[in-house]
Amino acid sequence: MTILLLGSGGREHAFAWKMIQSPLCEKLFVAPGNAGTAAIATNVAMSPTDFDAVKAFVLQEKVNMVVVGPEDPLVKGIYDYFKNDESLNHIPVIGPSKLGAQLEGSKEFAKEFLMKHNIPTAAYDSFTAETVEEGCKFLETLQPPFVLKADGLAAGKGVLIIQDLEEAKTELRNMLVHEKFGAASSKVVIEEFLDGIELSCFVLTDGKSYKILPTAKDYKRIGEGDTGLNTGGMGAVSPVPYVDAVLMEKIETRIVKPTIEGFQKDGIEYKGFVFIGLINVKNEPIVIEYNVRMGDPETEVVVPRLESDLFELFLAVSNQKLDEFELKVDPRSATTIMVVSGGYPEDFEKGKVISGLENITDSIVFHAGTKLDNENVVTNGGRVLTVTSYGDDFQQAIKKSYQNIDKLNFDKMYFRKDIGFDLL
Repeated sequence: MTILLLGSGGREHAFAWKMIQSPLCEKLFVAPGNAGTAAIATNVAMSPTDFDAVKAFVLQEKVNMVVVGPEDPLVKGIYDYFKNDESLNHIPVIGPSKLGAQLEGSKEFAKEFLMKHNIPTAAYDSFTAETVEEGCKFLETLQPPFVLKADGLAAGKGVLIIQDLEEAKTELRNMLVHEKFGAASSKVVIEEFLDGIELSCFVLTDGKSYKILPTAKDYKRIGEGDTGLNTGGMGAVSPVPYVDAVLMEKIETRIVKPTIEGFQKDGIEYKGFVFIGLINVKNEPIVIEYNVRMGDPETEVVVPRLESDLFELFLAVSNQKLDEFELKVDPRSATTIMVVSGGYPEDFEKGKVISGLENITDSIVFHAGTKLDNENVVTNGGRVLTVTSYGDDFQQAIKKSYQNIDKLNFDKMYFRKDIGFDLL
């Protein structure tokens, strides 16, 4: 079968790496892809949000399935675009409908869904430029730190956690009045701060049944000790060592089941991933946010731990036969360390030649922000490469990743040296 995978990051390279292992995958296209996907599949110079171009390509190449990596095409309605087109509606799209994608596209929509279906989450309210002073008064009713979330998509960087009340008010005005995050912060959700340890729960659903994938924990801050600015993610660990059977049972019964049942009650078509960002507060799981796709870099530790055929899994989703699928998981730990461009997540340079890739042993390198420049692999983004390793425990896996990162080099290369520090 012929598959089109949309996206260009480490998540998509991990999907591609796993899908080409399937005997059912005869041809894999990645749009637009990166230098890593170019080595194992066929890259296509096409934007994932140019739906007319995607349609033309799918019909020309007789594509049998479209797998959507990033959130943008989902929020913009690619599932509905295929469903409502007679020439496309026989081709399954792995990803939710436009309505379902609002769980990530709008923080307010997500909070209303959580409250409606009695799923545990933090207290909140939402504000616009017109009600910014009411928002400042609402901040006065909360205890610090204060959590401000841009309502729309902000590439994982639209959340501020602030200790000082006056600074929080200033930032609220910056977001709403001065458009700090552009259109994404035309509405801002202010949320009660929850103190605990974060983790990610990944669910794949066909709209009726679901499979819970391996848990993972990622590290968002640029600096060691979880300091500095938020990034798209600097590393990840799977499984999360402190998630025992008791906590997992709470997550499933209180959060996963009501979420999938909520889709059915609300008439939300959903055939794809649900990323549930959780915080463990005194062994009680509480939802921080939903994403409607796999996380990055969590994908680079979750997918390598799947022993099952990923393409067969997607087929079960498209045919609504997920309840018949037996999901097999590698018992080993997997960790990944992200290597980024100097200056990221602020200004950084592209086009730096990467050396040492051929020297990596006993680890998997997934490309995130790379491209081919003649014979060279060069940097093409803030997050450049992620180095994934297996181990009997996460410490052993992390050690392997760091040993291999030492073999890599490009100008102003940076990575955190403390991934997993809080789990020891």
